[in-house]
Amino acid sequence: MTLAVSAETLLGGEQVLRSRPRSPMQWISVIRQGIPSAAVDSLVKTLHVTQSELASALGIPERTLARRKKEGQFNSEESAKLVRLARVVGRAEEVFEDMGAALDWLKSNNAALSGVPPLSLLDTDIGAEAVLDTLGRIEHGVFA
Repeated sequence: MTLAVSAETLLGGEQVLRSRPRSPMQWISVIRQGIPSAAVDSLVKTLHVTQSELASALGIPERTLARRKKEGQFNSEESAKLVRLARVVGRAEEVFEDMGAALDWLKSNNAALSGVPPLSLLDTDIGAEAVLDTLGRIEHGVFA
């Protein structure tokens, strides 16, 4: 069994986040302070997506994403979206025990999610919950 990749790692690790959040309260602090824009580069590289595709998955306009990269930091709302995406990707990797398989699943149309790719639902809390629920069903052997 492989060790699942963490949200922290997906967002660039301690080097980018300037901390090692382990508890929900520590994550809240990181989100409120704003995540450094270097996290975008880490996500783009790991997820094998374009910056435009990442912007869409986050529900952040592409121009805003580019502006935040220049400014060097995301606001708390945008930071929460980055963490949500990273947590779901980490969970998918945990369920599939392989990042490649997890990414394929996240990018492929899914009948259990009305025929859309799971990645396209991560721009909302309810969409992310639906994806996590589907991953839970997969993990427990229920058709998803």
